[in-house]
Amino acid sequence: MAVTRSATLGGVRRRQGTGRTAAGLLAARVAGAASRALRGGSGTVIGGRVLMALAPGAAAELSRDRVVTLVSGTNGKTTTTALTVAAIGTSPGSNRDGANTAAGVVGALAATQVERLVMEVDEGWLPWAVEVTRPRSVVLTNLTRDQLSRHHEVGAIAASWRHGLAGVPVVVANADDPAVVWAALSARHQIWVSAGERWTADSLVCPACGAACRRTADSWACEACTLRRPEPDWWLDGDAVVGHHGRVPLRLSLPGDFNRGNAALALAAAQVTDTVEPAAGAGRLAEVPSVSGRYEQVEVGDHQVRLMLAKNPAGWLELLDLLAGAGRPVVLLFNAEGVDGRDPSWLYDVSFESLRGRQVRVQGRRATDLLVRLRYDGVAAEAVPGPLAAALATLPPGPVDVVGNYTAFRAALAEVHRG
Repeated sequence: MAVTRSATLGGVRRRQGTGRTAAGLLAARVAGAASRALRGGSGTVIGGRVLMALAPGAAAELSRDRVVTLVSGTNGKTTTTALTVAAIGTSPGSNRDGANTAAGVVGALAATQVERLVMEVDEGWLPWAVEVTRPRSVVLTNLTRDQLSRHHEVGAIAASWRHGLAGVPVVVANADDPAVVWAALSARHQIWVSAGERWTADSLVCPACGAACRRTADSWACEACTLRRPEPDWWLDGDAVVGHHGRVPLRLSLPGDFNRGNAALALAAAQVTDTVEPAAGAGRLAEVPSVSGRYEQVEVGDHQVRLMLAKNPAGWLELLDLLAGAGRPVVLLFNAEGVDGRDPSWLYDVSFESLRGRQVRVQGRRATDLLVRLRYDGVAAEAVPGPLAAALATLPPGPVDVVGNYTAFRAALAEVHRG
């Protein structure tokens, strides 16, 4: 199903808003510029906060007559957003800095005049974003535990999604995740993508009725109700995406099976809303070498550092699998600040056994928690206080993989770019 875009009604002038929104936009631009000058960054969030305070209806007004795609999920939304933007190829607007709560979404809406927008949205804020932006399409990657101090129950998030997605024209959804499927079924139309779900510990119970959700090698079904894995419209076959469009090779610069799944979702989203031919979209995906610093490779002295983000059990599982065959030294960075989630107990749901025999260094404000967890799995690791450079100094020259959760990853990215 291809959803065509409508013509704008009033264009740029109308999107400037009227009354309170116009005044709020001016104040938001001043606040954003001041934030960039004083603190660096994009200033999107502070601009969005100012605009929301001065004009609570600004998000709906600025979304009017624009073609909006929202991307949400626990893992992969930043990458899937970037890949969707690349696949479309006409430079749609986006919250490229990853600011994905209400302030970030409003700030992104205010920052550009373009008609086409692809924006990532925090899973807790998705129902609000759907209500105010009236998206043409929504892309759903997965639902799993994350930030336990804020998102207490995966089932509660799935229920809020199901309610919020009612009436959305089309949802591009991961057919391998039961919570995503159940939520997506309330939309008017679904495009099912087999994007994969290796972490299944959060989908053992049917989100519809609470009975057991049984899995086979390539499917799943509730043992008590009718909820089951739908037949996918798009699926992966090695390094290709297959579907009604035929077989399209994927030549990604981004590593891992999980990024091939993100790419399949992105191609489906670009095709369904923007009628992008999958082969053309796939050709543009190879031009994305990293996403907001993820998978970026940087020379730091005698080391070739590859930076990666892992923020919850599902993310760590995928990245530890990616690291398994490399044999490189590894630096693991672990914090428990607000946006990381203050409860680190989920570390005991992740197996780190694949790191046995490797040179492993640990840093971060909760390095001790991670060090203890590694020792339970027989991983000999050393805690190194100080910046990333201090940990690298204890390792031989050559390639090093650096994996951190959100705030630790951002600090490491800033450090390597300061030189």
